[in-house]
Amino acid sequence: MPVLNRIAEFAGDMTAWRRHLHQHPELGFDCYGTAAFVAERLRDFGVDEIHDGIGESGIVGIIEGQGPGPTIGLRADMDALPMDEATGLDHASTVPGRMHACGHDGHTTMLLGAARYLAETRNFAGRVALIFQPAEENGGGGQAMVQDGMMDRFGIERVFAMHNSPGLPVGVMNTTPGPIMAAVDTFEIHVQGRGGHGAMPHLTADPVVAAVAVVNAIQTISSRNHYALDDLAISVTQIHTGSADNIVPDTAYVCGTVRTFAPHVREMVRRRMTQICEGQAAAYDVTIRLDYVEGYPATVNDPAQTDFAVQVAREIVGADNISGEAGREMGAEDFSYMLQSRPGCYLFIGQGDTASVHHPAYDFNDAISPIGASFFARLVERAQPVAR
Repeated sequence: MPVLNRIAEFAGDMTAWRRHLHQHPELGFDCYGTAAFVAERLRDFGVDEIHDGIGESGIVGIIEGQGPGPTIGLRADMDALPMDEATGLDHASTVPGRMHACGHDGHTTMLLGAARYLAETRNFAGRVALIFQPAEENGGGGQAMVQDGMMDRFGIERVFAMHNSPGLPVGVMNTTPGPIMAAVDTFEIHVQGRGGHGAMPHLTADPVVAAVAVVNAIQTISSRNHYALDDLAISVTQIHTGSADNIVPDTAYVCGTVRTFAPHVREMVRRRMTQICEGQAAAYDVTIRLDYVEGYPATVNDPAQTDFAVQVAREIVGADNISGEAGREMGAEDFSYMLQSRPGCYLFIGQGDTASVHHPAYDFNDAISPIGASFFARLVERAQPVAR
């Protein structure tokens, strides 16, 4: 596996950076400590420009290559998750209720490794924009950085990112042209009834039975309103109501998530959910309010840039270890906003047989940092070769 020799030489440094970040997780847009650590490393590497405060706490570093040329963007996310860690590792989180359970500490490290190499060698034309983004998990930091004018401000013409993948063997990469991750929406359903004594339900307007009817009806959207070959997932994930066995409550609450790829499917789900709530409100003599919030759009890879990324990956991990037709999945990712703004590609890199992301026993596999950094670095050199 041809990890770039210079990157292999500072693999130990990358492990130290990653474990420091792992011990000091930050949430959402409040990634100022992580951003400061990133900026300090970039200054040490001799990166030409360091711009902070983009998308609140985002960082963009600029490295000038040899001679004129375009600007390519490389993105890593920085934020952690609001959960307790259960790894028992020496470098475990030092902040209760926060941990890097999705590997963003590793993503940041891979991009820092590529930055160090590219700042030393500068074996490319034009510029590379190193994008360190907050609030991928919740908040849409990718959207915030785009809305801050990042793409136009730095002249970014195409953009790339990658995510670790537990269960995929170390060093194996995959991606797919077109949609690779789903759009994500959230729904909250508030049922207002009229409570009373459980022994006299005829005097109540029971929100519990109305909520159950709504949940059952929602399941028919996938099975009866939806073409089976268009991907769709609707999951009711919470129901809250009641306080005692002999009291009919006044209210009930239902919420969940919707995952789609096609805009017409997304619109159909919202329309049918609205109709279901209106119908069940009339049927059970209650009031129902639906709050439907559209979240991240689908992550859609540009076919040409995906083909290019696959070619580069073959150089780093070998032809047998990269799949360019891996298919799509129902997870969501706010790199989608950057891909809406510029063509590019999102890839997955295997990190072996480890705990899943978002699990309290998860830890990023430091062995893949030099592989990811080498891919990022070679991507720049192949995208913008120096004129000979």
